[in-house]
Amino acid sequence: MDCTNRKIDQLRRQIPGFACVPGCHDCCGPVTASSEELARLPHRSDAEHDAALAEFNCVHLGPQGCTVYDQRPLICRLFGTTPSLPCPRGQAPETPIEPQVERQIHQLIASTRQRLV
Repeated sequence: MDCTNRKIDQLRRQIPGFACVPGCHDCCGPVTASSEELARLPHRSDAEHDAALAEFNCVHLGPQGCTVYDQRPLICRLFGTTPSLPCPRGQAPETPIEPQVERQIHQLIASTRQRLV
């Protein structure tokens, strides 16, 4: 496993979780992710990407919500855990993400080539 993948795994473990409102996908718009994160996701066709983008959705959003929840990118995991990316429905973990962890995530995102999911 390369350095970036190890860093992704380390950061994932430090992001607090919380329960989403069932059926909500308000934060599931198009996002970007690193090549390492994309490699963890199932491949989608150009037509599937185009259809999702036309609806301003993520290509991995299904009828029941995120179809790749366990492997969702870091940016998706940040939603609702920090004041800079609040949950539109007011959900949040009991303890927000540590500011230094959020900074490390943003630094990793800035230091890797990002592609549309």
